[in-house]
Amino acid sequence: MSLILHFIYSFFATVGFAVVFNTPKKSLIYGGLCGGTGWTVYTALQPLISPAPANLIAAISVAALGELFARINKNPVTAFVIPGIIPLVPGYGIYSTMLNLLQNNLEQGLSLGLNTIFNSGAIAIGVILVSSIAKILKRKNSKKPMTLPRI
Repeated sequence: MSLILHFIYSFFATVGFAVVFNTPKKSLIYGGLCGGTGWTVYTALQPLISPAPANLIAAISVAALGELFARINKNPVTAFVIPGIIPLVPGYGIYSTMLNLLQNNLEQGLSLGLNTIFNSGAIAIGVILVSSIAKILKRKNSKKPMTLPRI
């Protein structure tokens, strides 16, 4: 299947989840662009590198677009990032892990479980990395001194 079809299908899937999550109507298209771009990046990288780094790069692209769209729309970043990572979530990996463990196929279940954990961790690291960099840049541009909270 071509990358354009992957983008279109993941765009509509992301918009569907954004509706379920009660994302503001004016943010649905932007959320769909985040999800479509993330899945297309993952699909393009999948033949070249292993799934965890592909998920990391795709999550970075989703989070970066989410930060950009949040500034444009004056909405929280989560309105774009949460629906945007839905296509990347390794749901089938979780299902396969549980199925193999329940069927006493422990070796296969543990292997799939570790891959699923690595993929999930890569998604989380990508989102956190971009969020942290955006926060540092925002604070640097506002020229406010960093203060530690008082205990």
